[in-house]
Amino acid sequence: MEVRTRYAPSPTGFMHVGNLRTALFEYLIARSNSGKFILRIEDTDQDRFVEGSTDIIYKTLNATGLKYDEGPDIGGDFGPYIQSQRKDIYMPYAEKLINENKAYRCFCTKERLEKLAQTDTAGYDKKCRNLTSKEIEFNLKNGTPYVIRQKMPETGSTTFCDDVFGEITVENSELSDQILVKSDGFPTYNFANVIDDHTMGITHVVRGSEYLSSTPKYNLLYEALGFDIPVYVHLPLIMGKNEDGSVSKLSKRHGSTSFEDLVSNGYLPQTIVNYIALLGWCPKDNREFFTLTELEQIFSIDGISKSPAVFDYDKLSWMNGEYIRLMSTEAFIDAALEQFKIVFKNKDMPLDKIAAILQPRVTQLTQIPSLVDFLNELPDYTPELYINKKSKTTLENAPIMLLKAYKALKYLAVWDQTHIHDCLISLAGSLQVKNGTLMWPVRIAVSGRAVTPGGAVEILDILGREESLIRMERGLNMLEDYYDN
Repeated sequence: MEVRTRYAPSPTGFMHVGNLRTALFEYLIARSNSGKFILRIEDTDQDRFVEGSTDIIYKTLNATGLKYDEGPDIGGDFGPYIQSQRKDIYMPYAEKLINENKAYRCFCTKERLEKLAQTDTAGYDKKCRNLTSKEIEFNLKNGTPYVIRQKMPETGSTTFCDDVFGEITVENSELSDQILVKSDGFPTYNFANVIDDHTMGITHVVRGSEYLSSTPKYNLLYEALGFDIPVYVHLPLIMGKNEDGSVSKLSKRHGSTSFEDLVSNGYLPQTIVNYIALLGWCPKDNREFFTLTELEQIFSIDGISKSPAVFDYDKLSWMNGEYIRLMSTEAFIDAALEQFKIVFKNKDMPLDKIAAILQPRVTQLTQIPSLVDFLNELPDYTPELYINKKSKTTLENAPIMLLKAYKALKYLAVWDQTHIHDCLISLAGSLQVKNGTLMWPVRIAVSGRAVTPGGAVEILDILGREESLIRMERGLNMLEDYYDN
């Protein structure tokens, strides 16, 4: 039997980390079994629909490389792949259940149900479950709005097996008569979900462990309709770290929780995919770095854990830094281009040289502007910045070192890293001072920062002869003014 999984998001906003992990695991289960991965948009809850959300789903799956075999925008043999376009499919199944006495019309008003919810009654009190045919006919003739509910068994229990959590049993008395079709004629999530999965030939249903308790409802519906029950794979919760050291279900208070936000915060799509794959799944060899292709080859359901996974932003940043360092210069520049534009606008800069000093240091692309903005414009700084105990630079020797370096560099024949480096090292030797004693005041003069990506040589090379000498002159003037005052 061909393995068929489906990702069935609701277009209600951004794609949460938990939703993306579900899509990833569904994709990997299909690919690792040479099966099919399907995209289906579940938009029957019109009240929660957010304009533009469907496009976000498409863009996210494309950015992460999760290519689906069937879907709304590419078609397939089991369409339509948008639930609102399948509305005519569901009602015949609901009517069939009514005719077989497995479902019934419920005419209870919204006000009655709200009052019922305020009592100790567990779920719906089944008031309309045993209406007479005359009562039903009277309500229908008067146009009384109704929903269609499934008749749940009132005794016994329902047992199912999950591929991660094992065998689970729920008492039927805990299950309320669930609504299958709402008063507006749209199916509920549960009802449409079951029918769509069956008619699309879905073999494996993958979802969060929060659905474990409601799975018996799905199974009883499968049985009532005479459908085969799929393989269930419930995924562990994703938790976030709280300030007090405890953990709770991942939410916005922990940081970015959507794919788009993570990308906006400087994380690479391939890092996000790799990291999310490890949230609740462990490979047999305990590796941490995988391409999507490698994951397709080694992923297995038996590696999924029951225990909640903790989303660790520090580890994500570390992993992102590792990915950045493995990139080619061209790939890094392409990924960081928007960040460079923030700083340099349309200014022509040697991005390859800037990339060389950034790649070993950056863990998020969004760190770039604050790290290199001094290259665009020298920031204000005070003379005290020239003092450095480690390099033995003082306000007394700083102007001497800076002036010597300025004169040596001014007439340098070739302005590149090699010649700049050799010039300054030779000068330090002739002055009989440590390299740092000379380099520190030069770096302060051209950067205005105590901490910079790259040293004096790299910065001088990036800025070029003219800009470097202008900045060094400003530094000399600052130190002269300091002593004059």
